[in-house]
Amino acid sequence: MTKLAQHEAAFVALWVVSLVVGWRSLAEVFSLSSRNDEYTYVLLVLPISAALIFLDRRALRALVTLNVRAGSALLVAAVLIACTSFGWPVLSGDAQLSVRMLALVLSWIGAFELCFGSRAARLVLFPLCFLFGLVPPPQHFLVAIVALLQQGSAWTAHLLFAAFGIPVAQDDVMLTIPGLTLQVAQECSSIRSSLMLLVTTIVLAYLLLRSSWRRTLLIALAVPLSVAKNGLRIFTIAMLGTRVDSGYLTGRFHHQGGIVFFAIALFGIFALLWILQRGEDLPLEPGPSPAKSIAT
Repeated sequence: MTKLAQHEAAFVALWVVSLVVGWRSLAEVFSLSSRNDEYTYVLLVLPISAALIFLDRRALRALVTLNVRAGSALLVAAVLIACTSFGWPVLSGDAQLSVRMLALVLSWIGAFELCFGSRAARLVLFPLCFLFGLVPPPQHFLVAIVALLQQGSAWTAHLLFAAFGIPVAQDDVMLTIPGLTLQVAQECSSIRSSLMLLVTTIVLAYLLLRSSWRRTLLIALAVPLSVAKNGLRIFTIAMLGTRVDSGYLTGRFHHQGGIVFFAIALFGIFALLWILQRGEDLPLEPGPSPAKSIAT
């Protein structure tokens, strides 16, 4: 067995042990994401991380080395965090699941660090950190996010009505226009598509941009763009329902038309990505040489 194969076998062994210990939590997360729209994005995390690491497999082979100290420290931290979920009874059920998944992901990263070393871990730092997306946020945290999306969507829709000269009054998440009073419900916050848009943007930024600040900017812009998408959807359905056919207020386009506005937001992400990529491709302007400056 080659040295690389030994490292890979050790990692697989540690990974299998972690699955034996944490399979129940992992299965619970996948079950939650399959039945709850707010956690659907979790299903994308593991395959995306694995694919990104696989793409760098050739470069990783030249960097493999043991890092027992750092890897062991992460594994011990994972065990301590896992013990917290059992020894802290005040945690709610969903918070306990979050803590257990945090420990499981940290154990995977620790096993990678131990078996492949720091240089290899730095090369695939993003896909390793992306695994933390498997940690489901507690429900009370998602409720707060949904409330913010509701407020932002209502405010954006209000701006669109006002921009088109349509009289509108707003009371919290209630909007009133001539012939219609509508409430921006939790379903109208489109948290599922918003999270999917955010995950997609994060991956695109990592793959297609080089500078950290451009990646951060693109990811940050995905949040207001997602809110704008929701406001546009509310505005469009209200206009169609009051100006064309009232069936639009309760029909198929209302319930299943989210993909249209997701596509619009995704187009906006690609447009921003194109602009940011052009900025990276621009050559730096050469400054005056020291000799020329002295002569001047």
